[in-house]
Amino acid sequence: MAETDYYKILGVSRNATEQEIKQAYRKLARKYHPDVNPGDKAAEEKFKQINTAHEVLSDKEKRQKYDQYGDQWEYAEQFAKAGWQPGQPAPRWDFRQGGATYRHGEGDASGILDELLQDFGIRPGRGRPRTRRGQDIEYPLEVTLEEAYRGSSRVLSLQGEEICSGCHGTGRIQNLPCSVCRGAGRVAKMRRIEVKIPPGVKDGSRIRVAGQGGPGYGGGPAGDLYLLVSVQAHQVFQRKDDDLYVDISVPLSMAVLGGEVAVPTLKGKLALKIPPETQNGRVFRLGGQGMPHMGDSTYGDLLAKVSIILPTKLSAEEKSLFERLKELRPDN
Repeated sequence: MAETDYYKILGVSRNATEQEIKQAYRKLARKYHPDVNPGDKAAEEKFKQINTAHEVLSDKEKRQKYDQYGDQWEYAEQFAKAGWQPGQPAPRWDFRQGGATYRHGEGDASGILDELLQDFGIRPGRGRPRTRRGQDIEYPLEVTLEEAYRGSSRVLSLQGEEICSGCHGTGRIQNLPCSVCRGAGRVAKMRRIEVKIPPGVKDGSRIRVAGQGGPGYGGGPAGDLYLLVSVQAHQVFQRKDDDLYVDISVPLSMAVLGGEVAVPTLKGKLALKIPPETQNGRVFRLGGQGMPHMGDSTYGDLLAKVSIILPTKLSAEEKSLFERLKELRPDN
């Protein structure tokens, strides 16, 4: 069993679907985010745990290894090659580095230890890191429709990792677990970065921020940061792809005789000419007044649907006029 239960941290069952894990992570990340809880160390630590749990459980391969090996999932391939299974004594390996001898269980050091050390970015016998790219990071980001329309920027607080300075990524010092990183080879680090949100983003957009992911090993490049965008529902507009939909109220007299009505857009109001005898539910298309297409200079359309307002609290004279209209047009 794992010392830390990632499923319990996210509040999901061990057979939770990818969608359930994603939803649980987004909910908890918003609740414990450092920007929402400034100065709250407990919330910051919880936020770190949530991110670590999501990083493992959202990755199918990592999750499978975690389910089998628990906290030691990162060494699953090495354990498997050594013939070790959870619940058995760990195999022993001896190796030398920098004049010191390190012992890890018992067994054969050929090949297996080399791969284990390389996972920490260390070349066996040389003590020098090999180049390896850092991990990619995903970050849920919620924006308003206005931000999605114009583009925006955000300052994010990210929980990341860096190579431990105490053990240089090996996880051990003089055959003992490193007291700085507790044998992990990496330490948590909170950082703040500014990211750009391009115009036209939509629900499900995945924005790449190059070089802002996990640190590389042995001088290797950092991974990338991917913003997972969700757009808030709007009180006025509905969005379908890059088209916007809006309801406009038109007085009965204007619908019958024609006139002009103001239509809201994300840039301001536009005057729309209502032709005589406009029917309830008619849709007018305003070209280029929708959302920008992400990545180019074109726009979707705005579709304005007419909702005719029927008069209320009629005077005697008004009722008489409608009675006269009924006599003139008995079929309507």
